[in-house]
Amino acid sequence: MNQNLEVAYIATTDVIPYANNPRTHSDQQVAQVAASIKEFGFNNPILLDEHNGIIAGHGRLAAAQKLGMGLVPTITLGGLTEAQRKAYVIADNKLTENGGWDYDLLAVEIERLAELDIDLTLTGMDEIELAKMFDEPQEHVVQEVDYAESFSVVVECSNESEQEKIFNRLDSEGYKCRVQSL
Repeated sequence: MNQNLEVAYIATTDVIPYANNPRTHSDQQVAQVAASIKEFGFNNPILLDEHNGIIAGHGRLAAAQKLGMGLVPTITLGGLTEAQRKAYVIADNKLTENGGWDYDLLAVEIERLAELDIDLTLTGMDEIELAKMFDEPQEHVVQEVDYAESFSVVVECSNESEQEKIFNRLDSEGYKCRVQSL
């Protein structure tokens, strides 16, 4: 494996998304990543294999394209076996999800950011999450929803594996899906 990592700027048109990437990115999440890149810069390069195939960074590529960027920072991870590459595609996302939050420290940091007058949604949290953090009444938070164009179906599954299969199938068919545990 390559121990000397170098950042190279590559045209977005030369970067190849992994066709079997199981991670999905909603339009809202891509917009959040784009806002982060716009505010802070593109500080987390896309990870590529030797053939410019994405190992990690599909959402960052989508955000760069949304911003009209012609070049993106990349790091090529050389020497990975096919099994290692496929496993890292999943691990890069899942290992981050496995982390937790120290909510007391998070609240302190968010309060400090609020005092510094920065858009708190740049943290990736929406107004509802921020309101909950400070125990503010949620009626002050207004989220626009066009109910005339929004329809939902609830599918009850017997286990998490079945839920994942149904979610992936519907998502691959172009339906906007979200997982909710009751």
